[in-house]
Amino acid sequence: MTPFELVAALMTVVALAGWLNAKTLRLPNGVAMLIAGLVGAVLLFVLQGLVPQFEVSRQIAAYINRIDFVSTVTGYMLAFLLFAGAMQVDLGEMRKRWLSVGALATLGVAGSIVIVGLGLWLIGGALGLPLPLSWALVFGALISPTDPVAVLATVRLVKLSKPLQVVLQGEALFNDGVGIVAFTALLALATGTGSVSPGAAVGDVIIQALGGLVFGMAAGWLVIRLMGTLDDFAIEVSLSIALAMGCYAAAQALHLSGAIAVVGAGMLFGGTRAKQAMSGQTEGYLMAFWTLVDEILNALLFLLLGVEMIAVPFHAHQSGLLLAAIPLVLLARFAVVLPWGFYYRLRHGEKRPTLILGWGGLHGALSLALALTLPAGPERALLLSITYAVVAFSITVQGLTFTPLVKWITRH
Repeated sequence: MTPFELVAALMTVVALAGWLNAKTLRLPNGVAMLIAGLVGAVLLFVLQGLVPQFEVSRQIAAYINRIDFVSTVTGYMLAFLLFAGAMQVDLGEMRKRWLSVGALATLGVAGSIVIVGLGLWLIGGALGLPLPLSWALVFGALISPTDPVAVLATVRLVKLSKPLQVVLQGEALFNDGVGIVAFTALLALATGTGSVSPGAAVGDVIIQALGGLVFGMAAGWLVIRLMGTLDDFAIEVSLSIALAMGCYAAAQALHLSGAIAVVGAGMLFGGTRAKQAMSGQTEGYLMAFWTLVDEILNALLFLLLGVEMIAVPFHAHQSGLLLAAIPLVLLARFAVVLPWGFYYRLRHGEKRPTLILGWGGLHGALSLALALTLPAGPERALLLSITYAVVAFSITVQGLTFTPLVKWITRH
């Protein structure tokens, strides 16, 4: 099967599963695609177990195992998804909430890493699955940042107050840079290939995050100026595509955060200055284009996340630790958002903000992508299975219940 044939098959499943979901279950699209992928993976497992001589199931599983999930997410999809998501963020409201967003994206991630790492180390020892503390902290680093794709896809389905909406969106868009730097440093410590210097790690975060943000916003400003000099929707849409792709690639080449660079460009592009630079016709075409990109790539990503279960090693004796990791990650999330929930309740009169900020902090494809980059060894298989369990729970259970939860809160 060629890469084109594989993509064609996946897009066919996305289209058919989307149609079936729209006609019957009417679940959030991302959740429906993840479930479709999980069902497909389980069916392949069952076929291989019941009918070992059925070669088609083995071939399909082999094709899926050859998918480079990490490159697919970070190399191809992420720039488009982050750009499209950042265009939805209210830039003016983001400026007002910069302290909340910045604190959760930095100190919140750091606090969660410590809580999750220590908790997993203690629970693993109690269950007879000892895990070195350094590796438990590696898991804390890869799972603590909330996933921008999952959060943005969920938040847009429900009517939240502006402050809470922007905090959830902004934190998810910016905290990955912190998580990746922490993950890289802690992984070097766990594998014995380096040492963690808190000063150097903080310096890396500042340089990569702020440098990426400045670079992305400068690139966005330049493209907006260019768009203001003409009135041709095809060229202006192509300029936005070039901005998303070029900004991400150039920032990475400069050793800045490509993710934060494309977020900065996208937020500026969704603001009033960009809309003033477009003609009425261009704005309609451009917003429609990026809405389609967001919807289609989101669906494809969640489907891939579901079928990726085939590549994850699960063992029965580890099930207790997998189940314990889910409430542990949730506990860490609620612990770090508690001060801000208290603040928004007192200052803005929000109803149960801690519950909204805690339950709305979803984990997704980026955590799994980081877990898949772990080097071969006994810790890799365990951390990969734990990560998948937490991500699957987060997208299905939290993703499905977040909208009803917010509606219930607004009524009481």
